[in-house]
Amino acid sequence: MRTIKLSLLGLSMLIFASAASVLAQTWSFSDPSVDYSFDLPDATWKLTVKPTAASTKSEFVYGDRRSGLLEVRQITVAKDASMTDIINDDEQKHRQFLPGYVTGKIETFGGRLKGAVSNFEYVAGGRNMSGRYYFLRSGETTVYVLRFSAEKDALRSLRVHTDQMSRTFRVK
Repeated sequence: MRTIKLSLLGLSMLIFASAASVLAQTWSFSDPSVDYSFDLPDATWKLTVKPTAASTKSEFVYGDRRSGLLEVRQITVAKDASMTDIINDDEQKHRQFLPGYVTGKIETFGGRLKGAVSNFEYVAGGRNMSGRYYFLRSGETTVYVLRFSAEKDALRSLRVHTDQMSRTFRVK
């Protein structure tokens, strides 16, 4: 019985240490060229396109582009545009430019900013790919789009990361 208690105690300590190390690996992205910031849950996410005064687009990859790609964009929308209208406009562009584009489920989303998530699939380079775009409204006419894409199975395994980054997204 004593061995079982020690084993449970050891297991509990291991789980706690693992959770602490995961939390310790998060870091915040912020840049003077943009008016937003967010937390990245893993050091594997690397900044590949740095925002500038001319272009506020930032881009991150998770290992390589097929394993995970994040593009952050700011778009201006009509004052009375609904999230459904904004996502439908975005989907129209994808139908033209992404082979095998298939619309998925649209979900409401809440973090520091409220919005919606658009899920879809497409084919690139003969590989089944997925997209998960977070549309986060920060004002009457401003929407930030966090565009995550990767191979289908890879994006599914990054779902905790994509949700965490989007929940922590904030405007300065």
